[in-house]
Amino acid sequence: MSDSVIYNTPIVNKDYKGKRIDKFLSDCFPDISRSQIQRLIAIGKITCDDDTIGSNSFKVREGDVYTLEVPPAEEAEPMAQEIPLDIIFEDDDIIVVNKSAGMTVHPAPGAPDKTLVNALLFHCKDLSGIGGVKRPGIVHRIDKETSGILVVAKNDLAHQHLCAQFAEHSIERTYYAIVYGVLSPVSGVIDADIGRSPYDRKKMAVVQKGGKHAVTHYKTEEIFAGQASLVKCNLETGRTHQIRVHLSRLGCGLVGDKVYGKPKKIISKYSDSENLSFINNFNRQALHAKTLGFIHPRSGQKMVFSSEFPTDFENLSDCLRKI
Repeated sequence: MSDSVIYNTPIVNKDYKGKRIDKFLSDCFPDISRSQIQRLIAIGKITCDDDTIGSNSFKVREGDVYTLEVPPAEEAEPMAQEIPLDIIFEDDDIIVVNKSAGMTVHPAPGAPDKTLVNALLFHCKDLSGIGGVKRPGIVHRIDKETSGILVVAKNDLAHQHLCAQFAEHSIERTYYAIVYGVLSPVSGVIDADIGRSPYDRKKMAVVQKGGKHAVTHYKTEEIFAGQASLVKCNLETGRTHQIRVHLSRLGCGLVGDKVYGKPKKIISKYSDSENLSFINNFNRQALHAKTLGFIHPRSGQKMVFSSEFPTDFENLSDCLRKI
């Protein structure tokens, strides 16, 4: 392919002899992430003396030279759409946005457009994507109905560095949730693997086998008449639906969560019907990604961003205080 970029490695010395090919190549080319190298291996773009390397676990041989053919990034499938964004910070490498509840992060079946990616493509015109990435710039996500902070990569260097920090679990992530009931104990650590539910493949669950390590540190910040609580959660890992799964496992599902929370009603003889109706008909899971901290991919500076609770989350808290 004429527009492809060709990279040749140095001659493999004895220090790298026997190393995995993906590890060796990521060390040789730090601007190309290991996951991107693995994609190139999968599509047959890594060769040695015209022989195609077909496995990530292939062991490099002393004296060999390996060639990478990196195709041009494919045009992102999503189209650019002019959608307002709450941008907290932006420079040449990253964008930090405060996502509103109801916005999907990237296109998927059932949500082909009006996503964060569509909005970002309009705002930036170009985002990171070596080798045909179809979710440009996205290094992590939060659920559609969860509000709060995300960081997006504007180039491949930033993408690689941020992905590495998420993989190392060195990112600082603080969420606030409003749950039914009161956690016991009121603060602690939930260390329970998460995987696909064996009973419903559309849901995640705490599993004994085949799951991924998941750790949530939590602290109850406020209790509302013993019927609900405001809980701060710090993620040590970042598994799909982690907070929702972990807290529901302790019997305290999130208010408004129709997937993991059992339907409950808040009752009070002291609160008016309009107040109770707002609580009992809250139409999303009460979860907000409040704080995100990471090392800037270029400057090496520690950066921490916070956002205020959205109006509906604040209103829910105020209504619960009246019960």
